[in-house]
Amino acid sequence: MKFGISPRFGTLIKLLVSVGLIVFLLTRLNPAGLLARLVHTQPQWMILALALYLLAIFLGVLKWYALVRVPTLGVSFGDLASITFTSLFAGNVLPTNIGGDIVRVVLLARAERGTSEAAAISVVVDRLMGLLAFFGVALLNTILALSLLTRSVELEALERSVIAVAGVVAVGGALFFSRRVARRLTVIFEFGPLTRFKPGALRLYRAVQVYRSNSGALAANVALSVAILIVATFVWFAVARALDLDISPLYFFLFNPLIAFVLLLPISFNGLGPKEAATIFFFGLVGVPSESAFAMSILFHAVIVLTSLPGGVLWWRQRARQ
Repeated sequence: MKFGISPRFGTLIKLLVSVGLIVFLLTRLNPAGLLARLVHTQPQWMILALALYLLAIFLGVLKWYALVRVPTLGVSFGDLASITFTSLFAGNVLPTNIGGDIVRVVLLARAERGTSEAAAISVVVDRLMGLLAFFGVALLNTILALSLLTRSVELEALERSVIAVAGVVAVGGALFFSRRVARRLTVIFEFGPLTRFKPGALRLYRAVQVYRSNSGALAANVALSVAILIVATFVWFAVARALDLDISPLYFFLFNPLIAFVLLLPISFNGLGPKEAATIFFFGLVGVPSESAFAMSILFHAVIVLTSLPGGVLWWRQRARQ
């Protein structure tokens, strides 16, 4: 007898959460005001937003490439770009529970036969360094938000959440690279059926230690992660200008990481619903009408989907070969 939630049921729940939240928000908005904003969207600013988001994607490829070169995996920047776009399509467009990072691991391991452990660790380290950069910026922005804006119960709760999760990520990162912890965990693989997993565990350990002694690659990854956050902030600004909204760039730098933090909880389909609610909340703090904030969020999501579509072509080409 199998227990647990099936992938299809989990996807259905996420879709229902997204649809439910979107419908709820729409009932609280002025449809005429929202439609007026969207109808008069300025295409030149949307083109800039698309170009900036593509830049952010390629910066993401570059920061992963910096890590992949450490264990000297024989994969090119172009190969990683192809894998990245495919993973973005799987994560941002397809209604599945297949995470983008899982797709990255599978495709990189397939490209580099016999190096599945190194492929997995490169993705884990890439994600971990990105989270460290993200939470550093999010923590700073939360403090700034509490200093510059009117304090509220929601903002104070957000501050506590960011501090708690940032602490968990920092401790987790330290444990991940700790040789002492790794040596103590090896005892687990000396008992019973777990002994057959010992060779794989040793390969994973060696793959992790390769990065431990390459602080330059880790620092470059963190720096590029911060650069991606900055570029994504300008995407938000371009979307706002497309809607003819005159909002200070400061607020986009302040709110972008905080909105992204809210979306870390995987309860919806690609962030739809929670993203719109968070955008309305944060920009409402500085006087942006709910209709305008909702329109911004929807157009930002459109940018994400449109820039992921090239991965769809690569996805179907790979399926055709199988």
